Amino acid sequence: MAVHQPTHRRSPFHLPSLRGNQAATGPEADVSAGAGTRTAQAYVLAPARVLMGFVFLWAFLDKTFGLGYATASGKGWIDGVSPTAGFLGHVAVGPMESTFHAWAGAAWADWLFMLGLLGVGLALTAGVALRLTALAGTLMMALMWVAEWPAAQHLSDGSASMSTNPFADYHLVYAVMLIALAALSAGDVFGLGRLWARLPVVRDHGWLR
Repeated sequence: MAVHQPTHRRSPFHLPSLRGNQAATGPEADVSAGAGTRTAQAYVLAPARVLMGFVFLWAFLDKTFGLGYATASGKGWIDGVSPTAGFLGHVAVGPMESTFHAWAGAAWADWLFMLGLLGVGLALTAGVALRLTALAGTLMMALMWVAEWPAAQHLSDGSASMSTNPFADYHLVYAVMLIALAALSAGDVFGLGRLWARLPVVRDHGWLR
């Protein structure tokens, strides 16, 4: 019996041509995919950025005007009451206890603390200067973490500290979130991050981005 060979031997897939097209378009596809992923991440993190901004802004407003929440009415900074005296003056644990007591109520400490709250809050809400904001905010969170010193089971007077975790608390969570927001350019979505990045001074100094 004669065996007839197929008359059409070429595959419908032209592999050499396909590989060549991939080589030509691959980098562009990678850039596009990377940009898309970055944008998606920014969309996911943008609400977190705005909410964190409100946390800092509200703390500033409440401590300044005594809105009756954490700060009683008539006990605001505008009424002449130090915003750091209460918190730092009552630190009762940790290696910097005496240092915080010395700082409590000092004018420079009040101004640095309040300007930090305002600056971080405004920058997060607007989505600008997130790298500088992450640095300043992380420093603030680190100092507050040390002030509460969750690793201690007992306070200086021997009473229970009531710490719920010896290391991780919301200060560390906020610090990590601040760094993530800056790293993923979360200000580009629902914020002024893109406009901010186009400013000449920001283009020339990447740390302002």
